[in-house]
Amino acid sequence: MAVFEVTRGTSPVILGFPHTGTEVPAAVWDRLNDNGRILADTDWHIHELYDGLLKDVTVVRATFHRYVIDANRDPAGVSLYPGQNTTGLIPDTDFDGKPIWQDGQAPTEADVAERLQTFHAPYHAALAAEIERVKAIHGMAVLYDCHSIRSHIPFLFEGKLPDLNIGTDMGKTCAPAIEKAVVETAASAEGYTNILNGRFKGGWTTRHYGRPETGVHAIQMELAQSTHLAAEEPPFALDAARTALLRQPLKAILNRIETTAFDLKRQTGSEA
Repeated sequence: MAVFEVTRGTSPVILGFPHTGTEVPAAVWDRLNDNGRILADTDWHIHELYDGLLKDVTVVRATFHRYVIDANRDPAGVSLYPGQNTTGLIPDTDFDGKPIWQDGQAPTEADVAERLQTFHAPYHAALAAEIERVKAIHGMAVLYDCHSIRSHIPFLFEGKLPDLNIGTDMGKTCAPAIEKAVVETAASAEGYTNILNGRFKGGWTTRHYGRPETGVHAIQMELAQSTHLAAEEPPFALDAARTALLRQPLKAILNRIETTAFDLKRQTGSEA
């Protein structure tokens, strides 16, 4: 199986999709239990949701499922949210805290090492290469990391999740102008709630690559799946009407990021 897919563009914006993949090697699939085989924690369809919203954007998408290994977790296994419920590099449970592996079939340290080499590292090598390529064109790059999650998950958070969850690790991963552009555009999206650095402050990808002082900016968008799915349960199908509505503010956000990136490029005198 191909571990990742890349579409190259010339925009300063790069879209990352670490969690839309549903491919699971047979040797891994055979160890999942019935609950694990639902693949409930997929970021269902969001690569389709963003498709065509920004001209000449670069896209890097993992094809493997996060139960194989999570491409948005620290390869060293360090928790993103110490003291809070979360899932790890290779999850033991789903987002409801329910086991996903058959008895005695949970991944071993050897499995982790093998999957880091086979899946996690190649995806991030591809993403890092595209960031460097785009930065060589513009003198900067903006990674917009695309995610979604069910709107009600008591194991992870209380109540209903806001619709648009923006993460910049408390402003560390991108220039203030980029953060402001996304927040303002999200706030102007009629009918949608939003929050900055709430329950989701940006995963390992955002925190790892977001180094504004080097010209590489990163921001995460976690969408509540109630904004675009017909139901947040199998078969996790897209709702055409909800999707059409949501694509409008998402397009506005991406275009605003790109405009802001060009403004920053002019202000700093960055050149290819």
